[in-house]
Amino acid sequence: MVYAKTKDKEEWKKHVTSMCCVLIASLIMSVNIKSFVRAGNLIPGGFTGLSLLLQRSALEFLGVSLPYSFINIALNAVPAFIGFKMIGKKFTSYSVIMIILNSFLVDLIPVAPITYDPLLVSVFGGILNGIAIVIALYGKASSGGTDFIAVYLSNKLKKPSWNFVFGINVVILMAAGLLFGFEEAMYSIIFQFVSTQIIERFHQRDQRVTLFIVTSKAQLLEQELMSYTHHGVTRLEGQGCYLKENKALLYTVVGADEVRDVVHLVKALDSKVFINTVKSEGITGRFYQEPLE
Repeated sequence: MVYAKTKDKEEWKKHVTSMCCVLIASLIMSVNIKSFVRAGNLIPGGFTGLSLLLQRSALEFLGVSLPYSFINIALNAVPAFIGFKMIGKKFTSYSVIMIILNSFLVDLIPVAPITYDPLLVSVFGGILNGIAIVIALYGKASSGGTDFIAVYLSNKLKKPSWNFVFGINVVILMAAGLLFGFEEAMYSIIFQFVSTQIIERFHQRDQRVTLFIVTSKAQLLEQELMSYTHHGVTRLEGQGCYLKENKALLYTVVGADEVRDVVHLVKALDSKVFINTVKSEGITGRFYQEPLE
């Protein structure tokens, strides 16, 4: 009974965290669209950009003013359905909430452009867009559209795939260039590139780090590491060349978002431990990753 209550409490905390992240990310993204994106007539890529592209095309070529909320929700209906099937129900549900919140906030919030300088708009707009997506991903959600593709590929390939999605967005932006001029499209590519780099830098779930741990308490550490991280550990026996003491080298690969906690755990168990942290560009084989839900 106590275990069940604790589990329910943890699930509730995760739900509250996800909803807070979704709300904050939606607000940042909406303010960004009203204050930077529209000031520079940018197309920010993904389904957000496609929604703005269709909205602008309808206004300029047909004289019809379509609400952003209607277009964005309609476009994201199919990716959301695929997300339910391929990624997970909770992740997709939080993403749908963010899509709906973002869609209506863009139409409702009275935010004026901060600057009309195209380079400032591209850089700072890209930074805000990247931050919004990172916050959403931390809350186990996304902004929809091509983000579903990026998350699915990252889970499938066990490595970041945001640069691949950036390539898809470049194609969308070139189409926008054909319609409205390549100067705006090129600034939009800068916007998207900055946004992608922010995500790659701060979203650590898809990044891997190799730990080389030199210790005299190998048996204790390896058991605690496997229990805490659910990752495998390889032990190599050796000898320290300075003091000629018997040592063991523990080799393990963890997620970049786990490194701080793992290092803290290891140092608490062995105050004399030596740890070398190396970024892993790619791994092949089985690797445990905490599921999105």
